[in-house]
Amino acid sequence: MDTSRLKSLPLFEGVSDEDVEKISPFVSEVSVSEGKHLVEEGDYAYEFMTIEEGTAEVRRGDRVLAELGPGDFFGEMGLIDSERRNATVIAKTGLRLITLDRWDMKRLEKAIPSAAAKIRETVEKRRGT
Repeated sequence: MDTSRLKSLPLFEGVSDEDVEKISPFVSEVSVSEGKHLVEEGDYAYEFMTIEEGTAEVRRGDRVLAELGPGDFFGEMGLIDSERRNATVIAKTGLRLITLDRWDMKRLEKAIPSAAAKIRETVEKRRGT
C-alpha cells in the first residue's frame, strides 16, 4: 500500500515515515458497495477499519448514532480487546477502507513496537482510557 495514503489518515499521523513504510504490508485495502453491513452490533470485534473514501452510518438498534467519512475509523476495540461490537456500521455510499486485523496488530507489535505503540495510543485516546 502507498505509504502517503496511510500517512494521510489520522490513525497514522503520529507514526514516523520510516515506520509507516514498515506498516504498509500489514494493512489491507477493501472496497465495498453502498448498503454493505461492515460490522454488526453484538459480534466479536477482530478488525479495525479506517474510511479512506465514502461515508458510513453508525447505528445502535434502530437509532442512528453518527455518520462517518474519510479519516474516521471504527472497530478499534478489536485491536486491543476481544470485545463485542457496540454498534452496527453500514456503508451509505461505496467505500474504500483500510483495514488492520487483530492478528496483524500483534505481528506489528513484535516487528515494529514503536509504531504499534503510536497506533495503540491513538486508539486509547479515542476510547477515553
